[in-house]
Amino acid sequence: MSPEWSRPERLDTIGEGDRTIAIEANEAERAALAKRFGLTAVERLEARFTVKRTAAGIEAKGRVKGAVVQSCAITEEPLPVAINEPVALLFVEGDTSEDEVELSGDALDTVEIEGNAIDLGEAAAETMALALDPFPRGPNAAAALKAAGVIGEDEAKPLSPLAAGLMAKLKARD
Repeated sequence: MSPEWSRPERLDTIGEGDRTIAIEANEAERAALAKRFGLTAVERLEARFTVKRTAAGIEAKGRVKGAVVQSCAITEEPLPVAINEPVALLFVEGDTSEDEVELSGDALDTVEIEGNAIDLGEAAAETMALALDPFPRGPNAAAALKAAGVIGEDEAKPLSPLAAGLMAKLKARD
């Protein structure tokens, strides 16, 4: 499957010096990304990367910015969300799926290079998706849950039926 927002950068164009690459999704790409990630809309999506070749692979660092509209998981009302996420990736040759490596806090996420290019558009799209709340709640969600009879964690007393039974047995002993 071809990514909805593909911006391949050929490996032979990436050297050891920093190179800045700015990309922006067009209307059709944004609509396809909204469908893929279950969003109401992707209103704006752009990224700026600094790429360079290192001994370990191709480093791509930068930021993904955008504006999307999610649906509240409870009420389905539209929720505008601003995206402003840092991204730091290391594209490497070979299969990375079987490597289990303990990563330090400053380690880069590793992505396998496929073919003769790295896809910065797909990297930005995945960064956007990871930045989203998987269970977004709007301002009316709590009221809708309460109206449906769902109680909040602060109201729940999970042991109260057991406690009542225990208290009744203790009183019966007296």
